[in-house]
Amino acid sequence: MNSTLIETELGNFRVQYTTKGLARLQFPKTKIDHASNTIKPVKQWINQTKKALNAILNGKNPKNYPPLDLSSGTDFQREVWALLQSIPMGGVEAYGDLAYRLNKPKAARAVGGACKANPLPILIPCHRVVGANGSLTGFSAGLKWKIRLLRAEGVELPLH
Repeated sequence: MNSTLIETELGNFRVQYTTKGLARLQFPKTKIDHASNTIKPVKQWINQTKKALNAILNGKNPKNYPPLDLSSGTDFQREVWALLQSIPMGGVEAYGDLAYRLNKPKAARAVGGACKANPLPILIPCHRVVGANGSLTGFSAGLKWKIRLLRAEGVELPLH
């Protein structure tokens, strides 16, 4: 497994790349989850990842991202992940609203499953997804991280 640690003021994030780009981003102090077909990363990709990650952690929009490899997801998951990228920084959207935007109004739980399976949290902002009543529901790295990320983006909490 090829992985690299990216140092931030909030800890060391583990990243893994394939020939297509960034395939996995993991929060500090989490169990290593291996991506398949990883490679030793291109230095430019590491720099782009570090800049994008630090920008978001500091409540700013990144200027650019490294190439993203989302091939580990199903077609539905990739649809959800693309939609997550349309939620503006500082905004939130409910699982059900995302399902409705996908023309699958009964798929709120499936949207939640896609968020949980997101291999690039923070960069693909699943932390911006909340419950129908504005409640801060689950997050792969825990609610403390979700709150930290939303606050960094200027979201006023609690939402309800």
